[in-house]
Formats: sequence, structure tokens, C-alpha cells
Amino acid sequence: MNLLFDIALSHLRSRRRQTIVSLLGVVLGVAFFLAVSALMRGSEQDLIERLVDSSPHITVRDEYRDPHPQPAALRFPGGAVAIRGVKPRAERRGIRQYGQKLATIDAIGQLQAAPVLVGQAIFSFAGRDEAVTLSGIVPARMKGVSTIEEDIVAGSLDAVDVNPNGIIIGRALAKKLSLSMGDTVTVVSPVGNVRAMKIVGLFETGNAGYDESQTFAQLTRVQALMNRPNVANTIVVRLEDAYRARDTAAFIERSTGYKSVSWQEASKDLLDALVVRNVIMYTVVGAILLVACFGIYNVISTVVLEKTRDIAILKSMGFHARDIRRIFVIEGAIIGLGGSLLGAAMGSGMMRAIEQVEIKPPGATEPVNLPIYWGADQFAIAVGFAVLSAVVAAWLPARKGGRVQPVDILRGAA
Repeated sequence: MNLLFDIALSHLRSRRRQTIVSLLGVVLGVAFFLAVSALMRGSEQDLIERLVDSSPHITVRDEYRDPHPQPAALRFPGGAVAIRGVKPRAERRGIRQYGQKLATIDAIGQLQAAPVLVGQAIFSFAGRDEAVTLSGIVPARMKGVSTIEEDIVAGSLDAVDVNPNGIIIGRALAKKLSLSMGDTVTVVSPVGNVRAMKIVGLFETGNAGYDESQTFAQLTRVQALMNRPNVANTIVVRLEDAYRARDTAAFIERSTGYKSVSWQEASKDLLDALVVRNVIMYTVVGAILLVACFGIYNVISTVVLEKTRDIAILKSMGFHARDIRRIFVIEGAIIGLGGSLLGAAMGSGMMRAIEQVEIKPPGATEPVNLPIYWGADQFAIAVGFAVLSAVVAAWLPARKGGRVQPVDILRGAA
């Protein structure tokens, strides 16, 4: 193998200019592969992190994934049964015995869960009415499943426990209704209950729609306001490992009977779009490397043509066809591996430069840096794909070199 390696190097040195051009093609291909891949995967990772951090990993709702079958269908499972216009029996909505369901979820481990009663209400202040979403929470539990405490800019989440009629609203809603800390607003529930509530906290998430419509109060206060004592209609869950959400949600649904939606299921359309985007991205950057490998094919093909007599001499000395093929494959591997390592270094520099770029998205108050993914897997993919493409590009002309017949070549030269 040392001899084959020395012969391969001598061939490449004999066509130094073409070898350097082919090497540069691989270098640039790998560098751009890494830069584009790092930017695309960095933005994907940033989007998923924002998605995971801003919403519960699992949401258990007071509904069922499949409707309960009608008694006639149960009585005659094999019959031709058609039921139309059946009105569901009126019942109080909510997760029945939510305390027991909460204990079942807590027993899974490596997660935190919180009961929530979500309903609609009307805010009335200074002659203005505004429809809002009112969520009854237990602050001690809510801290573990939501980032809302980090978004509070005035007051605290615990204030709704201290003040029996305290409420926390978004800063955007406060600005819209000319409210401030300590003001009292009238809250009207759908069942007609009216209560004066004091603003004990303001939050700002950066999501205008959420900040203008979402409000929080103590769970028991909201239950009384909605005439739904001891009821919660949602359980939100946050896991230590967010990527276990799909399996955990399925287990919770089997255990409780209520529909449990993981963040992957809730964002399925978005995640599918990211997969398609990745396919397009890898296709484009992979094409760059394939084009660069045409240069390797051209160099090896030229060497085979120029070294036909040398090949004949080697075969007459006892070299087998496979040895000749290995020589030219080694040449391709040298260019591919050398270009990949230099390209990885150049790509790292480009990634570092992109990482320093600051942009200011519409609506943002401060500029942010472009997200870059530094995972070792993308370096392995770039180097592996480049070396494999280079070897394949060298193999094609190498086969031709292996088929050279020394008798014909030497007789013609004589």
C-alpha cells in the first residue's frame, strides 16, 4: 500500500495545477455545505427551542380523541346502523376528578404538571369592554410548566395567591385599556357572574395577540366566577426531555382517557415543513459537492490517458488490475480527504463570521445574532459525502485504467 500511495502522489504532483483546482473545488464545496447547513439547522433549532419554551410540552384537554359510540351501535355491532340528529347529553365540561388525574401524571416522573381552568370573560373599565381569555392557575405549579413568570415585568405570579381578587394581565392589554398596577377592573363571566378584580401583575411575552388577550387569576377564584367549583378543563405538562413528549402524551391519554396533545402533534405542519426544507437544503449543497467532484473525475481521467504506458509497464511487472484501480482511487481519496479537511476549516471560519452578523427582525426591540448549529454530525456528513463522492469520481476512470492490456500498449509503443 505504501508503494501504491507513492505512485498516486507522483501522479498528482505531475499535474499540479489541475490537482490544485480540483482540491479547491472540494474545499469550497465543503465550506459552503457547512455554512449553509449550519445556518439552516441553526434557525431550525432556534425555532424549535422557541416553540418548546413558549408552550407546554403536553396539553391534556377535557375532550376525547374519539367520540363515544352510540348505544345502538354497541348493541348491533355487525348491523347496518345509521343514527342522525342525536343531541349529546348535557353535562358539565371539565376533567373529571382532575386531582386524581394530576396525581397519575405526577407519578410518571421527570415532569411537572399544573391544572388550569380556561374560560372567556369580558373586561370592563372606563366604559370600554374587551373580550379576554381568563386562566385559573395554581402559581406554585404553574412556575414549573410555563415561562410566564420570566415574562412578568411588574408584580409577581404569587400575588394572585396573596390577593383574593388579584389578576395578572398583559402590558399590551393594560395599555389598550389605559390600566396600570393597582387598578380595579370589572370581570364578567359567560354565566353572568361579575367580580371586581385588582391588577397585581403585568407580563410581556413579545407576542402582541397573546399579551392583549391572556389573563391569569387564582384557580379557585376563576372556578367561582365560572360557576365550576372543583373543575379544571386543562392540564399542562412540561418534561425534562421535551423530545419524550409524543410517547409520554400517548401514555397519559391511555391512563386518563382524555385527549393529550404533544407539542410535536400540535406543530405537525410546521415540523413537516422543516423536514421538506432540510431535504431541499441538502439537495442544493450536495449538488455543489457533486459539481466539485467532476473536477476530480477530469484529473484522474487525464492521468489515466497520459499514464497508459506506465500502467502497462506496472502490469507487466506483476501489478494486478485491482492494484491499478487502487492507485487511482487513492488519488481521488487524497484530493477528497485533503479538500474536506481544508474545507472544514474554511467552513468553520465562515460559520464564525455568520454568527457575528446581527439582524433586527420586525417588531423586535433589540438586534439578534444569526443562529448557527455547531454539531459534529454536520461536519461528519460534509466530510463523508465529499470523500465518498471523490472516491466514486475516481473509481470510474480507475476501472478504465485497470482494463489496460500491457501487450497491446507495449507492442504499439515498439
